[in-house]
Amino acid sequence: MSQSTATTCPECAGSLERDSHEMVCTDCGLVVDTDRLDRGPEWRSFADDDRNRERVGAPLTRSRHDRGLSTEIGYSSRLTGRKRRQFARLRRQHSRANVASKAERNQIYAFTEIRRLVSSLSLTYSVRDQACALFDSAQTEGLLRGRSLEGFAAAAVYAVCRTNGVARTVDETVAVARADENELHAAYAAMNRDLGLRTGPIDAREYIPRFATELDVPRAVERRATTLAAGAAETGSTGGRKPSGVAAACLYAAAREADHPLTQRRAADAAGVTPATLRNAYYALD
Repeated sequence: MSQSTATTCPECAGSLERDSHEMVCTDCGLVVDTDRLDRGPEWRSFADDDRNRERVGAPLTRSRHDRGLSTEIGYSSRLTGRKRRQFARLRRQHSRANVASKAERNQIYAFTEIRRLVSSLSLTYSVRDQACALFDSAQTEGLLRGRSLEGFAAAAVYAVCRTNGVARTVDETVAVARADENELHAAYAAMNRDLGLRTGPIDAREYIPRFATELDVPRAVERRATTLAAGAAETGSTGGRKPSGVAAACLYAAAREADHPLTQRRAADAAGVTPATLRNAYYALD
C-alpha cells in the first residue's frame, strides 16, 4: 500500500478523487493510491449473534486450579438419542480427565471454598486471587498434611485480609466458613510460621464505618469515633488490644458524647467482642 499525498495526477495533472479503496484520476483513470485495509469490525453481524461478538475467552485467573484454561464440552438441544448419550459419556470422561491427581482435586475443592468465602464476606477479586495463590503456596510446602482443607481455605482468606489491611475478624470469617475457629487458627499459624506472612495489626479505624452502619449511628458519631481511634493509635493507649474492640469502644464513647442511645452490649455484639473487652478498651481511651 502506498501513501501518496499528491493532489493532482502525476501523468496528466488532472484532479484526483478518492473512493472507498483507491485514489483515481478523473481525467485519465490512473490509480494513484490504494488502501485495501478494512478498518471496520472483524466480526460479521448475523441475526442470532448480536449479543456476543467477542472472539476471546475468559481472562487468566489464580482462582482456578488450571488458571481458567480448561475447555468444556457444551450442551445442545439438537442432539437426540444415541448422539446425546455419546456426548454425555464424553463430557463425563472429559471432566474426569481434567483432574490428574488428588492434589488437584483438593485444590479445586479449596478454591471453590475460597470463592464462596470471598463472596460471603463481600471481598474483592484481588483478595480472592491472593488467597488462592496463598493456598497454592501452602500446598506446595506440604502444610496441608493432617489438616483441614476448609480450615486452610478460611485461613488463607483471613491472612490475605490481614496482609492487605482489610477489616475482617476471625469471628466474621468463621461465621461463613465450613471450618471452626480451631481449624482456622491451626492453619493460619502454620502459614504464618512456614510462609512468613507479612501480617500486622489492623487499624481500628478500618472497622468503624462497617460497625457504624450496622449500629445505625449518625455520621457525626462515626466521624468522632474515627478521631478517637486516630488519637488512640498515636498515643498507643490501646496497644495490644483487639482492633475491633477498640473500634467498638470508640463508637460507644462517641455516642455517649453525643447523647446517642447506644449500649455497650449492642456495640460489643457488632464488633464480635464481649462487653468486658469493650469496657477495657473504653477506659484505656481516657
